[in-house]
Amino acid sequence: MKATEVLMREHDAITLMLEIMDHACTRLEGGKSVPVAHLEQMLDFLKTFADGCHHMKEEQTLFPALERAGIPREHGPIGVMLAEHELGRKYISGMTDALRRLAGGDSSAAGPFIRDSRAYGNLLRGHILKENTVLFRLADDRLRDGEQEQILKEFDRIETEKVGAGKHEEYHALLKTLAGTYLR
Repeated sequence: MKATEVLMREHDAITLMLEIMDHACTRLEGGKSVPVAHLEQMLDFLKTFADGCHHMKEEQTLFPALERAGIPREHGPIGVMLAEHELGRKYISGMTDALRRLAGGDSSAAGPFIRDSRAYGNLLRGHILKENTVLFRLADDRLRDGEQEQILKEFDRIETEKVGAGKHEEYHALLKTLAGTYLR
């Protein structure tokens, strides 16, 4: 298996969570209740799985390997991806603040949560499309099998250190549970 295949599978999980969040936000917009615990789980997934693990795999292993293979960081696709990671972190920070207020009983925080959630979802959908159709194809063309294998080993290390053993499976179970609640 190639490193890019692992990342694309993770993109599928992230895209599913974005869809779940969209449906939760639609419920909030319609005046229906959404348990704060569900929103916290969604946000934890984005912070830990999407950013803390998936984006770290890209930033610490794939992107540097691509730079070594001659793909420039500045004025190139890697720089764009890094800028989008940072913008995504700003949206996550906004959602975190809004969710803290919602959990404290401030119903006016639903609007900012929805706004940042939708902006994050739009950003990541475009980001994933660019990675899947441009950046990962470049990686598959430029990185030799030995480099791909080394990147996969680093992915395992990052996943163990940043997420923890068994947590990946817990997140997939969470996706299944939340999809059953919000996507039926």
